[in-house]
Amino acid sequence: MATRGRNQPVDAHIYRWRWDTKIVISDVDGTITKSDVLGQFMPLVGRAWTQSGVARLFSAIKESGYQLLFLSAPAIVQAYLTRSFLNNLKQDRKALPNGPVVISPDGLFPALYRKVIRRAPHEFKIACLEDIKKLFPEHYNPFYAGYGNRDTDELSYSKVGIPKGKIFIINPKGEVATGHRVDVKKVAQNQEVSAMVNASEVTGQDANHS
Repeated sequence: MATRGRNQPVDAHIYRWRWDTKIVISDVDGTITKSDVLGQFMPLVGRAWTQSGVARLFSAIKESGYQLLFLSAPAIVQAYLTRSFLNNLKQDRKALPNGPVVISPDGLFPALYRKVIRRAPHEFKIACLEDIKKLFPEHYNPFYAGYGNRDTDELSYSKVGIPKGKIFIINPKGEVATGHRVDVKKVAQNQEVSAMVNASEVTGQDANHS
């Protein structure tokens, strides 16, 4: 790519998935990190600000046959920082699995206005996920489960057809709840939490996934 007479390298990744792929979505800010704002910046000053156990959790999900898609609402100018953060995230010698990182195409101020002032980051997420869904056969919903940290994440995932029992909310303490249940599990308890993703195949709740 040429920019003002200079050649600039551009990194790109193409993910080729089967038509019947099952995708687990994860919000980045406040879900993989402990804070919506500080999570990606604290490592730059030598502080870890990620949820304990997320690398093992998502590794277990990937090893179970699911594909991961990471979603981040901040501006496009933070794309490199977000991807670098995810690519370099390692916990207990376990790296975060690879997957597409989808970021808002908006500039800094429109993204901040939507997220901080209007408190509507779900608008970007819903539109983005609906576009991705259109890449698959009309009768098939590739979105199997979703992880987030806010009610707007739950709204986004519900809008694209993920059943409530497959939407997991992670709080700053690293506790995972589904359906607003009180009996939360820690992210660090990755075997139990990843088993929650598969639970509906045993109970028959997966009938809602269509």
